[in-house]
Amino acid sequence: MNTGISAINEEVKEASAFLQPLFTEINKVVIGQKYLVERLVVGMLADGHVLLEGVPGLAKTTSVKALANGLNVNFSRIQFTPDMLPADVIGTQIFNPQSGDFSTRKGPVFANIVLADEINRAPAKVQSALLEAMQERQVTIGNESYPLAEPFLVLATQNPIEQEGTYPLPEAQVDRFMLKLKIDYPTREEERQILELMARTGSSPSAQPVVQAEQIIRARQVINDIYIDDKVKDYIVDLVCCTRNPEAYNMNLKELIQLGASPRATISLTLAAKAYAFLKGRGYVTPQDVKSIGLDVLRHRVAVTFEAEAEERDSESIVQAIFDALPVP
Repeated sequence: MNTGISAINEEVKEASAFLQPLFTEINKVVIGQKYLVERLVVGMLADGHVLLEGVPGLAKTTSVKALANGLNVNFSRIQFTPDMLPADVIGTQIFNPQSGDFSTRKGPVFANIVLADEINRAPAKVQSALLEAMQERQVTIGNESYPLAEPFLVLATQNPIEQEGTYPLPEAQVDRFMLKLKIDYPTREEERQILELMARTGSSPSAQPVVQAEQIIRARQVINDIYIDDKVKDYIVDLVCCTRNPEAYNMNLKELIQLGASPRATISLTLAAKAYAFLKGRGYVTPQDVKSIGLDVLRHRVAVTFEAEAEERDSESIVQAIFDALPVP
């Protein structure tokens, strides 16, 4: 394959043709929230799961359903509740007294797009039922492992942890999400448009399927070929290493960081930057692509100390300080 930049640009242009019709369908349902919709598509393109956090009523679930409706793939929704069991997510074996055998009943995780709605409403044992599916793209029920269909994407929503009746996600699961999005309120103009579109009883607008699974898989193959310069690769590695060992980069953050980002963050940041470049119609990654998507990749992977909390510093502000201080290639 000719891997020249111009050749990759042409491939990107051809493979990304489905994006505009997809955005058009989603925007029939979701007013504004450009950041949210873009990042959901980046997650889909980069084969990475996405965690959406925001107070109730900000169209998190609506956006995920609009994306799923715009794709001609299988979609399932799991409403997480405190009384759920792991079997409610992955499935279970059922004994048949007539034959004396066990049959497997697959759970709702066997779909292309899985909406894990209010994932932090369920206890850790239920949340962790998704671990194998999210990392290894398979589910083990009894003694057998079942592969999941491609593409496979978990899009989870959660309310901020200070809300009542929520359980914090285990670190191992949080790290499996490529992106964590912080959703904010719409602007006044957007809210006025929402009023016009949604303030009616009965049927509401819905997205129509315009994208096939094969187009997504083809786009992912093109994303693998997107060029990323050695200097940009070094920049990505420096960003992640700085969260673990900030004094090596002359940053006085050691007392504020309890746990830095894992190597999975390096992989996720690279893939997300490539997908973001694809979204912008380019066959190469710029440092600005890394900066644009970097906060979403790293904000949930840096654990802060009690000292940071005492100084009212959260992981997001610390990651932003690293981006501001590290020289851009």
